[in-house]
Amino acid sequence: MTARKSFAGSLLELLLIVAAAGALALLIQGFVIKPYKIPTGSMEPTLKIGQRVLVDRLGMHLFSLHVGDIVVFHPAKDYSTCVAASQGEPSSGADPTQPCDVAQASDSSTVFIKRLVGLPGDHLQIRDGHVIRNGVREKDPYIVQCGGAPACTFPGTIVVPKGEYYMMGDNRPNSEDSRFWGPVRRSWIIGKAFFSYWPPDRLGFL
Repeated sequence: MTARKSFAGSLLELLLIVAAAGALALLIQGFVIKPYKIPTGSMEPTLKIGQRVLVDRLGMHLFSLHVGDIVVFHPAKDYSTCVAASQGEPSSGADPTQPCDVAQASDSSTVFIKRLVGLPGDHLQIRDGHVIRNGVREKDPYIVQCGGAPACTFPGTIVVPKGEYYMMGDNRPNSEDSRFWGPVRRSWIIGKAFFSYWPPDRLGFL
């Protein structure tokens, strides 16, 4: 009888440990660290299609966001066009003049990963895919060069609105980003990608 009680007690203890571990894992994934799989080539060569990264969801709320951070977020609900018809990529086929600086009213359920290139209050221009931030060109050895692609140059200067952030993919000639549909509100940002864990040959901090 004692042996049966001992076995039942051990089994109950094991079940409680497993349940607690599962709850802790869900808590960590829900509020602290979450894995993401890269769905497109918009962040190449930094991140490849199918690569998997860990995203810090908690640190973003405790610390500041910085230019150069790789950020996971919900994009604008309509990420095919700018709210302001005269901004972003013009539908008429004319050369673009100004990157989109108007945030949409709501975000989508889609998840994007891009590089943060502009903070609230920054003055931005984009020339041949390079960001000119407050008069200084970004140091961008990680990008795919545009090579004169027409949608990569926006000579007009914009100011990133308060509480909003400007995102661009490292694959500058092939990325749907803030240039075309506007800045990202702080509340749309999920967290910062900080570590690549798959495939093994790309293991390391970002």
